[in-house]
Amino acid sequence: MKKILITNDDGYESTGLLALIEALSDLAHITVVAPSTEKSACGHSLTLTRPLSFISVADDFFKLDDGTPSDCVYLALHSMFEECKPDLVISGINKGSNMGEDITYSGTAAAAMEGVLQGIPSIAISQVMDFTQPMGDFTLAKKAIRAIVQKIFAGTFPLKKREFININVPYNADELQFVVTYAGYRHYGNDAHLHRNPRGMEYYWLGLHPLDFQARDGRKGLCDFEAIEAGMVSLTPVKLDMSAYKSIKQLQEWL
Repeated sequence: MKKILITNDDGYESTGLLALIEALSDLAHITVVAPSTEKSACGHSLTLTRPLSFISVADDFFKLDDGTPSDCVYLALHSMFEECKPDLVISGINKGSNMGEDITYSGTAAAAMEGVLQGIPSIAISQVMDFTQPMGDFTLAKKAIRAIVQKIFAGTFPLKKREFININVPYNADELQFVVTYAGYRHYGNDAHLHRNPRGMEYYWLGLHPLDFQARDGRKGLCDFEAIEAGMVSLTPVKLDMSAYKSIKQLQEWL
């Protein structure tokens, strides 16, 4: 039977994680290792300054005490899958989008990065949310990840080494329609709010940026943001090689 390692960055009790397990439980043997608390926007961080412990939640379901998504994948692969690696690492279903440069912040995407660094085909999946509305369900996201996993198991993983699939699912669509995209250009602002506690001490709380974006110049097809606006499920192939090859000559000449 196929084996899937599942994690996320929203924590082991997240409704998105439970939806992902439900969507795939009859397709493979599922092992879950997830952070004990929410680790959104932690990036591809590993915990190097303190010990980490697995805590059993249920059969083949563990939370990693104060661990990051990358910790979860790294430690699970090296302690639970020493003899036979899983066929897939899947991270999600994240509550909120991971598009454009947000991929670099995302703990969800980082878990998939860790998976492919360890030689395992990996997927990150996120459910785009309208946070001004009640939390939506994961029906379409469950259909999407199930269809993709079935296609992989029926054939092969479609990407090269050290590349993963980053999936974003629209919140306002009923029909499952896939499109392959590139990562768009995200606009960022400053959404840090200054407050004071009852003793007058200042503190800041970081907020959410609106999904403002633009397409990248010279790129054919849709970016991930455009796909979501059109009500389609975005599949973006992401590679870990971040070298700016077109700028190598420019930098050489500058030196």
